Amino acid sequence: MPEPASLVTAPRIWEVGALCRAIADALEARFNPVAVRGEITGFSRASSGHCYFSVKDANGQLRCAMFRRSASLLDFSPRDGELVELRGRIGVYEARGDLQFIVESMQRAGQGALFEQFLRLKAQLEGEGLFDAARKRPLPLQPRAIGLVTSPGAAALHDVVTALRRRVPHIPVVLVPALVQGAVAPRSIAKALSELYQLAKAGQAPGADLAPNPAIDVILLVRGGGSMEDLWAFNDEQLARTIVQSPVPLVSGVGHETDFTIADFCADLRAPTPTAAAELVAQPREVWLGALGLLAGRLTDGMQRQLDTRHQRLDQAAARLGRPSGLVARQQMQLARLAQRMRHGVLLKMQQFAHTQQALEADLPALLQRRLALQAERLDRAALRLQLLDPRLVLQRGYALLTDTTGQAVTSVRQAQPGDALRATLADGTVDVTVVQPRLL
Repeated sequence: MPEPASLVTAPRIWEVGALCRAIADALEARFNPVAVRGEITGFSRASSGHCYFSVKDANGQLRCAMFRRSASLLDFSPRDGELVELRGRIGVYEARGDLQFIVESMQRAGQGALFEQFLRLKAQLEGEGLFDAARKRPLPLQPRAIGLVTSPGAAALHDVVTALRRRVPHIPVVLVPALVQGAVAPRSIAKALSELYQLAKAGQAPGADLAPNPAIDVILLVRGGGSMEDLWAFNDEQLARTIVQSPVPLVSGVGHETDFTIADFCADLRAPTPTAAAELVAQPREVWLGALGLLAGRLTDGMQRQLDTRHQRLDQAAARLGRPSGLVARQQMQLARLAQRMRHGVLLKMQQFAHTQQALEADLPALLQRRLALQAERLDRAALRLQLLDPRLVLQRGYALLTDTTGQAVTSVRQAQPGDALRATLADGTVDVTVVQPRLL
């Protein structure tokens, strides 16, 4: 039988704050201090210096807070996808009734499953050349139309449209909506890009200016910021291969400045935010209007200068044509001046020749005399050198010239034998001699 209602103990009625404090006390007594290992997601650092994030694994997720004092002791910059080991205290954030882990220390424990998958795909595609700088194309300065792929309900769409409307309201924008988060998002983005590719190729064909659709010259792929899981659709391999097939330059503006995805590396240019992506492809209209005004002014000035020059030449031609006698008179005066210069030049040359001739006639006797004296002096020096070579001068110093009976000079004792008859030529005559005994020195 059920117990009477009067015997059933009614549950205690708690105040919300008191219950939260009681749960916090129970957790404090049961678990703290505690260490946990997990992958960082949704990391942010407030202006106060406090850090807020979550750690997760395949079976659960836990909110974390790391206050400025503890965060200042970190020796690295935490980011989404990193596997870390945390030490601290588990508790309840009473203002919201949330379970919260107060982190007192953090150290790396690995890269995390998502981040490791990201690095593997990045290395694979980089090895295939999908990120090569050589295949990156410059953005058009003035696109005829801009293609846009994003979610229709995303704040990124509003940011991009606002920037384009402010800077280039005259350029049409073709929006192809796509999912930007979730399991089917990569296929949705790839399909939207393929549709824009078809429009871009049609705009590049001959006669495209007559086509009903605008000619797309650049494509924007944008999405607002979020955690690594939120942006994971842009780390898809098939989407990466679709991006590199774009027939026109493609700009990726996914997430915030610190967020990087595979789509960023495959695109022709990465923008830090969706708004920055719009600004990269949209030079402000005022800049182009100013340049156009400057060119118009230069064209006007150039045309005016040409007109002035042509008018001046026309006036000169009219003046010459209207008074031919004046032209003839000027030509006659010119001929007279030339004739006078010619007569003066011929007379001057003749006078120069006469002076030269007189100078030569005056200098010729002296020149001949100097030349004869120089030749006589050279002849005397040659006779003196020839006299010094006379062998009789050597004989006068006591030397003799020996010859045999045939008149050949005897220069060595080996040419003389005992009893040979020789002739010695002296300075004043000859002496016949007979060899008694030759002796070597």
